[in-house]
Amino acid sequence: MTQYLVTVHHPNDYDPAVAEDEAMSRDIYELNEEMKAAGVRVFVGGLYPASSAVSMRAQPGGEVLTSEGPYLKTKECVGGLWVLEAADLDEALEWGRKAAVACRVPIEVRPFR
Repeated sequence: MTQYLVTVHHPNDYDPAVAEDEAMSRDIYELNEEMKAAGVRVFVGGLYPASSAVSMRAQPGGEVLTSEGPYLKTKECVGGLWVLEAADLDEALEWGRKAAVACRVPIEVRPFR
């Protein structure tokens, strides 16, 4: 079985207190329970906003440059993720479809090497 990364993408100004209502929380909870029951869920986690990130870049001579904030300056960021173990890409994409419906935001599905 191959492992897949299923990422949840939020706009940078995403505020869970405003965007996530009871119905959405219930849908995500039920999806997690379905994933567990199916035996596909390896790991799941939500992330704090991209503004809480610390970025690091290797510099010549072994130095590391550290800066506050996300590495990429974009309008969207990863807000959470699942690591799933699925039989094939089609199965992983079906879980991704369910995640898009439950989370109500864009989802990306990618296989691990």
